Amino acid sequence: MTAQPVDSPEDLWAAFPAVDAPDTVSADAPWDDPVPLKQRRELPDFPTTALPGWLRDFTTAVAEETQTPVDLAGCVALAVLATAAGGRAVVHVRGRWREPTNLFTVCALPPGNRKSAVFAAMTDPLYEAEKQLKERAAPAIIEATLTSKLAREAADKAATKASSASGTSRDALISEAVGMAQQADTLAIPAEPQLLADDATAETITSLMADQGGRIAVMSAEGEIFDIIAGRYSGAPNMGPFLKGHAGDRLRVNRQTRREYIDHPALTMGLSVQPTVLDDIGRIKGAKGKGLLGRFLYSLPESTLGYRKTLPDPVPDAVAAVYERNVIALTLAMADWTDPAVLQLTPEADVAVQRFQDRMEPKLNPRGGSMTHISDWASKLHGAAVRIAGLLHLAEHLDRGHSQPVTADTMAAAITLADYFAGHALAVFDRMGANETAERARAVLDALKANLWPEVSKRDLMVKLSRSDFPTAADLDGPLSLLEDHGYLRPLPVVRTGTRGRPPSPRYLVHPYLTDPEA
Repeated sequence: MTAQPVDSPEDLWAAFPAVDAPDTVSADAPWDDPVPLKQRRELPDFPTTALPGWLRDFTTAVAEETQTPVDLAGCVALAVLATAAGGRAVVHVRGRWREPTNLFTVCALPPGNRKSAVFAAMTDPLYEAEKQLKERAAPAIIEATLTSKLAREAADKAATKASSASGTSRDALISEAVGMAQQADTLAIPAEPQLLADDATAETITSLMADQGGRIAVMSAEGEIFDIIAGRYSGAPNMGPFLKGHAGDRLRVNRQTRREYIDHPALTMGLSVQPTVLDDIGRIKGAKGKGLLGRFLYSLPESTLGYRKTLPDPVPDAVAAVYERNVIALTLAMADWTDPAVLQLTPEADVAVQRFQDRMEPKLNPRGGSMTHISDWASKLHGAAVRIAGLLHLAEHLDRGHSQPVTADTMAAAITLADYFAGHALAVFDRMGANETAERARAVLDALKANLWPEVSKRDLMVKLSRSDFPTAADLDGPLSLLEDHGYLRPLPVVRTGTRGRPPSPRYLVHPYLTDPEA
């Protein structure tokens, strides 16, 4: 038999006999209950074993005493380390790739979960360290203040003398006064050390970073900072300082008298919010497009309400003492670094990073990748793992972390934490509605319920659905596939007539649950 030439897609279809679709189910086969599209994901437990011993002991003890999920104390613990080291250490991976050690963490729990008690227990040593830094800096601040005052007074006297002079000496006196004024302007008064800021405006946080050598931390058991980012005071979202403060990109500071730049800002945020705040975050204008949502490490643990002990075990004094001592020691040691300490990786640790990158990359593939709908977040995860590794390394080697490399074991622990945050991020972004395929599948589901079709074609759906949500027929492919996976639809065999013309539209059986209220 001689093959006939074909000139169009329709000719191509006509050249082949009709066949049944290979993966179809008989129309008479019984239906299983469909799986709800919003079914809660199985979330991983917080891996406390990834933390250094002294930090793990205190984290689990605080969770026990407060009867809260260990996820909350664990996330705050990482933010505490980032407050101590952020802006004072970077991790060199390879080539020009360096990661700072500041983090954004947010843990979502309903009201009544004692978030404030956990924050107080975890952050108290930071306030003590801040107090000690202030005491240590006080003599230098007093000296600089007095020196600046005297220099200004001398310059003012010189200016007064020059203004009243005449003759040939006037020019010399003016020159002398100008020089003294310029010298007085160069005498900077160091800012009083500050590690932590309460919820503040973007402008205030920028000024604090400028005063504190580029670093500051916002630690809060509430989510008011997101209202500020959304523009509560300015009327429009102001994400710049937060985006650049996380990435370490140069940030401009406009002072009343001059303009300054923070070359390497390092903003840390450790937050706990109510789950409904996550919905609001997703609605901040530009938050996803500009990358704000992609910078947070999310945790969405199960609440312990209804399962708490009346008389839990208190935090052992020895465990609390070691935690306080180590957090203060790390903070004071890192505060002395004006240029960041550069942490190197062992070759084995670098291999672990490469393998993690290789494992993550297929998940970002637009064609079926499991994290493609949150690619902005997932593409930053290997960087977050490196940051966490740097913090774990410093926590293990409080006063000598800069003198030895980050090991493969430490990197493996950081990757374990990164995997934990990946599992929770998927659930959080589902809640935010970031999964566009799932959102479109819900729109299709609504159309099926409204029209009570026992079977439906793809063309039928395109007629009923909004063209703004489904501009092309291809936009239906992902939602229909998802509804098949969840048991709402069954594909029917494609029957071709063998004649020229447009191929028939794919057809589906619809679950009786959607067409018969009594099914």
